[in-house]
Amino acid sequence: MTENTVTAAVAVRDTGPAAQIEAYRDEYAALVPSHINADQWVRLAVGAIRGNEDLTNAARTDIGVFLRELKTAARLGLEPGTEQFYLTPRKSKAHRGQKIIKGIVGYQGIIELIYRAGAVSSVIVESVRANDTFRYVIGRDERPVHEIDWFGGDRGDLVGVYAYATMKDGATSKVVVLNHAQVMQIRAKSDSKHSEYSPWNTNPESMWLKSAVRQLMKWVPTSAEYMREQLRAQAEVAAEQPPAADLPPMPSVELNDEDEAVDAELVDEEA
Repeated sequence: MTENTVTAAVAVRDTGPAAQIEAYRDEYAALVPSHINADQWVRLAVGAIRGNEDLTNAARTDIGVFLRELKTAARLGLEPGTEQFYLTPRKSKAHRGQKIIKGIVGYQGIIELIYRAGAVSSVIVESVRANDTFRYVIGRDERPVHEIDWFGGDRGDLVGVYAYATMKDGATSKVVVLNHAQVMQIRAKSDSKHSEYSPWNTNPESMWLKSAVRQLMKWVPTSAEYMREQLRAQAEVAAEQPPAADLPPMPSVELNDEDEAVDAELVDEEA
C-alpha cells in the first residue's frame, strides 16, 4: 500500500461517525454533568458505534441526527450504547426509508436520574414471573413481598413488574405494579414494536422494567429541580429569610418516549 493510499484511507476513516464523536469531544465534555468523566463518556460513545456495523451504517445516513442524539445522552449524563441510553437504527421517512440513529433512555438511565435528584436512598424495580410468589395489598402492605426460588429451576414467563423507592427519610414512595396486560398496552403504543432493533424485541424484560420505572417517575423527583429547591430552602432557613417567590424554577428533565421521532419521522420496519 502506497503512502498516498494510506493517507486516503485515513481521510475516509476520519469522516466516519466515530471520528465525528472525537471531533466534537470538547463540546460533549462541556455538556455532560460535572460528576461524569467526559473522556470515559466519549470512549463509550466511540466504542458503541465502532462495535456495531448496523449502528455505523445508520449513523452515516445522517451524522447530524446521530450527533444530536448523543447530545441528549450527554446532557442527561447517561452512557450511550448501554441500558442507560440505547442507540437503535430506525427507518426514517425523511430519509427515504433509510435507517438513522434513534436514542432511547433505558430503565437504568431513568433510575440514574432518580438517584441523581438526591431524594431517594434506593430504587427497587423487579419483574415477576409465573412461578414466583408475589403479594401486595394497597393500604395494608407498605411494600410488596416477592419471593423467588432461586434454585428451583424455571421461574416461568413474565407476568408482571413493580417499582418503588425508599426516600432519604425512610418513607416508601408509591408502589407501582403493572400486570401483563398493562405492559402489553404500553408496548402496543410503541411505533417500533415490530422492529428487530427495538428493545421490546432485543431485551423485552428491560422494557417491562422501564414501563414500571417510568410510572414511578411520576411520584419521585427525577431532576436537579428537587435538589435546587432543597438547597434554597436550607439557605433561607439559615438566613432566617422568607421564601423567595420571584426565583424561576430550574426546568426538570423531560424524557422523550422511546418511540418519539427526533428531527425525523420514523416508520416501522415493515413500512
